[in-house]
Amino acid sequence: MFTGKRTEEIENDDIKKYLYYIVEKKKVDTSALNIVINALKFNYGEILKKKFIYEVKHPGKDKKLSVVLSKEGANRILSANANIKHKSILTHTYSGRLRVGEKVSLRPEDIDSNRQLIHIGASKGRKERYTLLSNVAFQILREYRKKDKTKNWLFPSRNIEKLIVEMTVQKIFQNAGRKAGIKKNVSVHSLRHSFATHLLEGGIDLRYIKKVFGVKSSKTTEIYTHVSTKNFSAIKKPLDSLLPEGGT
Repeated sequence: MFTGKRTEEIENDDIKKYLYYIVEKKKVDTSALNIVINALKFNYGEILKKKFIYEVKHPGKDKKLSVVLSKEGANRILSANANIKHKSILTHTYSGRLRVGEKVSLRPEDIDSNRQLIHIGASKGRKERYTLLSNVAFQILREYRKKDKTKNWLFPSRNIEKLIVEMTVQKIFQNAGRKAGIKKNVSVHSLRHSFATHLLEGGIDLRYIKKVFGVKSSKTTEIYTHVSTKNFSAIKKPLDSLLPEGGT
């Protein structure tokens, strides 16, 4: 690694030069850089008991633009499923911008049909919140519930005592995408990104969108605390403009 030098001859300046080399010349990403630094710390610190300073300008965290479906593309995916349960899962994911983990853990009592809201319980450090339930998504859900009136989970697995797994939701989305002829490299998370984009394109105030998204940052949520759930009724829900009433 350090050409021409024995291990005991390596100095702090050599470490700095090497880290600079792999960042600037090799263009390693943040994850790879951290692996290298940890390996150096273990080799020279834990084994050889040398104290080096592993300072280097970290490359910015890799950023990838979220893949967003057009309204027409979202419509095709949401309309592709003949299976009413699968259709309900995807329309709810889009309508409420639900995370997959939130989607699979929904219970029947989490649906507030009177206010057309979905209650999301606290999990993994996130706060409880309410998110949107569009008219179309609700009607599809009602049709699904006529056939499947399970009590424990809104969308159980084949074993009705257990909830559906996240991988299954991903497969449902992928199948719908193939049927819809979508060529983009999309995942079920793309429905969430698309929902946000479609709201912004529809001119919805960012304050309401932040409320729906359930942001964690205390600095961010502090700005929007005056926005109450009663304001959700004023939001034109994107799903209702995509699918006709009844959704079938």
